Amino acid sequence: MDTATAPATMDVLETESALREVYGTPNPLAAKKQLTYLDKHAKRFMELSPFLVISTQGADGLGDVSPKGDAPGFVAVLDDRTILIPDRPGNNRIDTLSNLTENTGVGILFMIPGVNETLRINGRARVIADTTMLTQFAVRDRLPKTGILVEVEEMYLHCAKALVRSKLWEDDFKVERKVLPSLGQMIADQVESEEIDVAEADRRIADSEKNKLY
Repeated sequence: MDTATAPATMDVLETESALREVYGTPNPLAAKKQLTYLDKHAKRFMELSPFLVISTQGADGLGDVSPKGDAPGFVAVLDDRTILIPDRPGNNRIDTLSNLTENTGVGILFMIPGVNETLRINGRARVIADTTMLTQFAVRDRLPKTGILVEVEEMYLHCAKALVRSKLWEDDFKVERKVLPSLGQMIADQVESEEIDVAEADRRIADSEKNKLY
């Protein structure tokens, strides 16, 4: 296995003051744009967004990030300071949900295909299994088992530089799926198991993506 070795000596920045010596102070507008509630622009952004990533941290202090996606507007805005994210079927690792039982802090990044700006929300979250609240998320009479109820503490729109640099939405920079092995093959390689039937694993993955989204 190839491993990268860190230099014996590095300039490690361990305090905010050390970082400020490198970066200076933020533009006043960048500092001022942070709100403690959801304004009309944030609500409209979420209404159009079919995808988000949510970051959590468990009791061990290790960070985790998880993607969530559904039809545009799949996150419910309950009021100016509260949103509810349905937890659709996945692999049942429940990393995000487990972390929230230990540490309620969350960071959420909303994205809209074709739009280079993003929306960031930070706050506190709880896992709920309230059928009445989850009914609004029913698809083909199937409700999510739980939802993530988020109390918004910080909200702001993020500039487009990262997505402009990455050319994320540009067709010329899309990668053909065939340049990577199948997911079943990659997992078989990672767990170093000859007992995994890769073709069967890929068949199950494809079936799950087609028939078990809800």
